[in-house]
Amino acid sequence: MTTPNTYELMFILRPDLTQQQVNQQMHKYRDLLKDLGAQKVSMEVWGKRRLAYEVQRFQEGFYILSYFTGDGSQVAPFERNMRLSEEVIRYLTMKLDKEIEFEENELPEVEETVETPAPVVATEESSEEVVATEEEKEENTTTEEPEEATPVEA
Repeated sequence: MTTPNTYELMFILRPDLTQQQVNQQMHKYRDLLKDLGAQKVSMEVWGKRRLAYEVQRFQEGFYILSYFTGDGSQVAPFERNMRLSEEVIRYLTMKLDKEIEFEENELPEVEETVETPAPVVATEESSEEVVATEEEKEENTTTEEPEEATPVEA
């Protein structure tokens, strides 16, 4: 019996999918690999990240990294399924030369991400206004020292 090959699979899902839809897609592809005869399947969520370049008008995507072992017959039908899927915007499967150790794990659940606002970039004109505003704030926040009470003669 020959030892099974190890494959690394990276796929990117559309960024407009909900947390539940991303989890459904991960379960779908794990089950598909198992049905196609993969022996060990491991998936790791990298989360929502910015793409290096625009893909299908998307600038972000959910990255999922997966490892699986098999005889190679799983790759073609699996990639065909991803190519036909509207949720997958990119995928890449590589056969690894050397075996890596990985554990078959339960699928991680994608957590709701909180969008962080983009940093504001100030131009020369706006930076002068910001400085003036900060100076005004300092003027408004400085407290005047109370005048010393002068004794009143009775």
